Amino acid sequence: MGVGLWMVLAIRAEPATPESKSAPTTELAGPVAAAAHSSLAVRQEPLLMGEPAWKYAAFALYIILAFYLARLCDYFVQTRLERIARPGAGSRDGTWMELIHGPVKLVTFVILLHIGLDLFHWPAWLQNYLSKGMKLLVAISLTYVSLKFTDLLLGYWRNRVAPGADKSFHEHLFPLVRKTLRVFLILVAVLVTSQNLGLNITGILASLSIGGLAVGLAAQDTLANLFGAVAVFLDKPFVVGDRIKMDSIEGTVEAIGMRSTKVRNSDGHLVAIPNKTMGNSTITNISRRPNIRTEINLSLSGDLPPEKILQAVAILEEILKKHPQTADLQTTFNRFTDSGPNIQVVHWWKSTDSKACLAGWQAFNLEIKRRFDQEGIRLATALAAAK
Repeated sequence: MGVGLWMVLAIRAEPATPESKSAPTTELAGPVAAAAHSSLAVRQEPLLMGEPAWKYAAFALYIILAFYLARLCDYFVQTRLERIARPGAGSRDGTWMELIHGPVKLVTFVILLHIGLDLFHWPAWLQNYLSKGMKLLVAISLTYVSLKFTDLLLGYWRNRVAPGADKSFHEHLFPLVRKTLRVFLILVAVLVTSQNLGLNITGILASLSIGGLAVGLAAQDTLANLFGAVAVFLDKPFVVGDRIKMDSIEGTVEAIGMRSTKVRNSDGHLVAIPNKTMGNSTITNISRRPNIRTEINLSLSGDLPPEKILQAVAILEEILKKHPQTADLQTTFNRFTDSGPNIQVVHWWKSTDSKACLAGWQAFNLEIKRRFDQEGIRLATALAAAK
């Protein structure tokens, strides 16, 4: 028993050999060293908002490359369009090229950015922000195209409809229509873009509806005058410088504004007529008549024989027809009046110049008086009405 106890003590007291010490250590050293090395590598790699810094640098480099690729694509499209365009093309083709120039570059850039988002696998929150940014860029591009296209159509309309001498169209109507359409397009673009970005626009639309109703009720007369001005500009019953007659007002148009039309009457007074009234009234444009019609009734003495009456008609035709400004003439012995035989003279002056017409009729009357006195033709009365 004592020998057995001694052997157990001897085994417990036996010193460990180098092999026995190193074996377990060697078995554990491999995994521990690998884990320590991996942990050290992770600690050494810098992070920015949970992502490696190299990822941001690579994405920035990708954005630069996408920008230059977009410019290259835009240059290619512009070159092709210049080859397709007609030789010696005017400003219209240049406007179309300018219309396509900006959006091609921006849309190409956005497409490349979208591809980059799928390549780099950004976190969901960052990808959401970048996606909204791209939607905003596309909305800006489409709005830009819409505004340029509207300007192109308005310019074509202005050159096609408005005559060169009618400056009031350019000065009043065209800027008004252009600004109204631009504001409308920008407002629609903002609302649609806000909805695509996830914003609730129902309240905004309700506020705009209520505000528009209030403004419409408060500015009812102003809006009526504004639409009346648009009707005058589009229909063009008169332009600045025309002489018009409307109800009890007759004069020369001096200005056509957004609220009223200003007419200078024969007394020299400047009358402002609301455009709402102009749009609902019957307007006679005196300046647009092709000539000036004058009707005169000459009552001869009742004791004149028929031969003298026919001679009077012949004298009138001789004096009036030979004048170069006579466009047409009707002379006839049409009826008897209380004073005597009546000769009706209807004369058309070949011009719309009232002053020249009055001077011409003064010369006519003097010559008629002289010839009638020579032939012994006596007048009873002379009643004239110029129309």
